[in-house]
Amino acid sequence: MPADAELPMTKKTDRTPIRWLVLAVAAASLCLGALAPAHVAEAQEQRYQRRSILDFFLGRRYLDDAPQAPDVQQPRRQQRKRPPPPKAVVNTRTAPPLRTVEEEPAVQKLGDARTILIVGDFLASGLGDGLTAAFETSPGVVVEARGNVSSGLVRDDYYDWPEQLPKMIDELKPAMVVVMIGANDRQQMVTNTAKEKFRTDGWFTEYRRRVLSFGKEVTGRKIPLLWVGLPAFESDSMTADAVQMNQLYRNQVESIGGEFVDIWDGFVDENGNFIVTGSDVNGQQVRLRTSDGINLTQAGRRKLAFYVEKPARRLLGTQASPDLVRLDSSNLPGLGLPDNPVEHTVPISLSDPNLDGGAELLGARPPPMALTRSPRDLLVEQGEMTPAPPGRVDDYRLPVAKAPAEVSVK
Repeated sequence: MPADAELPMTKKTDRTPIRWLVLAVAAASLCLGALAPAHVAEAQEQRYQRRSILDFFLGRRYLDDAPQAPDVQQPRRQQRKRPPPPKAVVNTRTAPPLRTVEEEPAVQKLGDARTILIVGDFLASGLGDGLTAAFETSPGVVVEARGNVSSGLVRDDYYDWPEQLPKMIDELKPAMVVVMIGANDRQQMVTNTAKEKFRTDGWFTEYRRRVLSFGKEVTGRKIPLLWVGLPAFESDSMTADAVQMNQLYRNQVESIGGEFVDIWDGFVDENGNFIVTGSDVNGQQVRLRTSDGINLTQAGRRKLAFYVEKPARRLLGTQASPDLVRLDSSNLPGLGLPDNPVEHTVPISLSDPNLDGGAELLGARPPPMALTRSPRDLLVEQGEMTPAPPGRVDDYRLPVAKAPAEVSVK
């Protein structure tokens, strides 16, 4: 082809539409990038920076394990399933059988078990729960809680304790009666002649008479009486009333032969103030009172029973022991006696001189002969005392003067 010949224009004209298409795609991508959310763009930028830096130092493997950007969807790796842990093999021939708390058998009470009757208000009901737990392992003691939540000695029209107590005693025949009452008695009292307001002299006079009459229902039958005092309360006025009423209970109960159980120190601090949290029967810090500042928690009830448990066990004696069992012909212990005790018995007269196996004192042996006189013989017979050893406190001998040592002259 000649050098001055013109090239055909077909190729140039064919590339023009392709260039326009590339420009259109680039412009569309720029528009989409501008319209993308900011957090997506920022994530992409961070990802490209991480690939450029971390890929250089740590390699491609680190990038594969790194978290991906939100817009990049990577196929999930198939995690290897871990085999389940092997089950423990228990040898049933040698291993003891497992026993849960619910399966443990309760202590069976004896038929002649002695009964503790608890009467009073809502505090007496809580005391019943605590004493039941305290004597749970004692087969010779049964706790009967007959408290009425809203009762007291003031409102006998609501619940008449002087009428109900003798019926309970005749029914249960208790070995002792525990009384805890008075938390509901801070109110007006209606008598046969007038209405007495709380804290007045007339009110305390009538209340003192009712406490004395209520206690005589127990002591008159020769039954031990334990009267439990009131604890401190969150209200200052209730606490002050409890102090005054406890003094009344103590004086009246002890005058008829009953015993007053003081629980005050168990529910106050060292300054005598009301506490919500304190030490339980094991010395651990627990919550003793509920949020209302009046009732007791389960730990508080057990601590309340702790004060009553000691005098109750003293009155019951061995009957309250957890090791008490019933002996009959089927479980009598073996005494090791012979079948025919007459063959193994030889009667001996009390006037027999050979009763002790010998007729002479000390076997009639002469004392051993000594060749030298003892210090005792010298002191008694001749009045001579053996000299004290040198250096003893009773050594009064003067030390012997020693001759001066010769000095050698060289």
